[in-house]
Amino acid sequence: MRRSRRPVVITDAEESPADELRRRQTRYIVMMTVRAGCLVLAAVLAMARVPLLGLWVSICLVGAVLLPWLAVMLANDRAPKPEHRLRNRFHAAREPEKPTSRPAITQRENPTIIDVEP
Repeated sequence: MRRSRRPVVITDAEESPADELRRRQTRYIVMMTVRAGCLVLAAVLAMARVPLLGLWVSICLVGAVLLPWLAVMLANDRAPKPEHRLRNRFHAAREPEKPTSRPAITQRENPTIIDVEP
């Protein structure tokens, strides 16, 4: 008897929902910590009056403004559903090969035989 389903390969197994949530929470916390660091660094640089102060403070403020948006976008991002994965589009269930309509060779046709020895 032939099985109708292909076996599941462990490398194709999805990440558990708890592990996925933990990974997304960790990513969010790290990004928000970097944002807080940008704000503190901008304040320290402003008080120290370093050379090119405007450039450094503007870089820190751009990071402080963009990081919350990126953190929320990435924290809400989930892995694609199996039907939307690019890999599954190319490995879709293939139709079984159809037998050729050519009849078997009969003795009357005298097939050509190639001999390797002279």
